[in-house]
Amino acid sequence: MRKMRPYIVGVISLAVAMVIFVLPFVFVLLQAAKSKSEASRLNFGLPEQWLLWDNLVAVFKARDYQLVLAYFNSTLITIVSVAILILLSAMVGYIMQRRRTGWNAVASVALFMGLMMPPAVVPTIGLLQELGLFKTITGMILIQVAYNLSFSTLLYRSFIATIPRDLDEAARIDGAKPWQIFFRVILPLLKPVTVTNIVVQSIAIFNDFTNPLYYLPGKENVTVQLTLYNFQSMYTSQYNLLFMNILLVTIPPLIVFIFFNRQIVAGMTAGAVKG
Repeated sequence: MRKMRPYIVGVISLAVAMVIFVLPFVFVLLQAAKSKSEASRLNFGLPEQWLLWDNLVAVFKARDYQLVLAYFNSTLITIVSVAILILLSAMVGYIMQRRRTGWNAVASVALFMGLMMPPAVVPTIGLLQELGLFKTITGMILIQVAYNLSFSTLLYRSFIATIPRDLDEAARIDGAKPWQIFFRVILPLLKPVTVTNIVVQSIAIFNDFTNPLYYLPGKENVTVQLTLYNFQSMYTSQYNLLFMNILLVTIPPLIVFIFFNRQIVAGMTAGAVKG
């Protein structure tokens, strides 16, 4: 019985994982392949006629190909935000870990406050309006950087703690300047945690719904998550097109997660294991 216990636990775990992760995806796929009347029943029944391609075309053509614009906006925001996040958080994490000063405690408190405190939406909108950045892609990028900087910095600081200080000292003896030490010695060693940061932050920013809703209104600024409103109204909902839209929005982050799953786990645990 003891020998069978691991197998039983494994089967139960797989069954639970399937219920939690696979069944919702199957449900979305089935609704996306149905007609409007069939999808309105919201059941697991197979469609009488598979309309995947027709629904796909209808979703892309909706509101003058708004989904294409939304993909462009979301991709642009994600790429630029993640690039700025990686550079800033790596530099801040390096300074906080290597230079022990009285300001470190203040910076640490600020980082934890950034993780725990909810965003103040109304004051932030007021600030963006004063700066002329409300309803702009630039303002949205700065918001994403500000809201995600704390997590990325803590991740880098923990990883940098595992890198021996002897490398810094050796580079300094060879005449390297502080910026050269960081970019030529430290930054190349941060590849595992950088890959993790890129994947985690990319998925989070690409899938973000609330921040674009608050800070980026306007049809010309639509992001992929906000296109879900295209097929819902007060009086009617096109569930077949809505679920097709959900499928299109879900697939890119899902692919990224599947291919980079090992790198995410390795980067998140590297600091703990080496420490």
